[in-house]
Amino acid sequence: MSAKNVDRHNRFRSVTVGFRVSPEEQTELDRAVSLSGLTKQEFCYRRCMERDIVVQGNPKVYKALKTQMAEILSELKRICAGDSVQPELIETIKLITVTMDGLKGEDANGR
Repeated sequence: MSAKNVDRHNRFRSVTVGFRVSPEEQTELDRAVSLSGLTKQEFCYRRCMERDIVVQGNPKVYKALKTQMAEILSELKRICAGDSVQPELIETIKLITVTMDGLKGEDANGR
């Protein structure tokens, strides 16, 4: 039997909440979750409750950043060939910027 899922106040999480997303939204959500270093459950919970997502640098986060940066480089090379910039690319770059600033110990305003 698996361990009980409890929050930081030792309250048992026994209620399931689910929602539907489009394939594009799923990709965006998965990208944000991987860059946060949190589980999808914890990430969604914190976002729904308007709580801060604090990224703790670890190998999983660095690997996700490296993967996303490689995808961005590929997209930028495609754009140089004359194609247009996709809005998802801009959102991913913004998310990576916030994550990298947080890992450096700065806020989004560079302080």
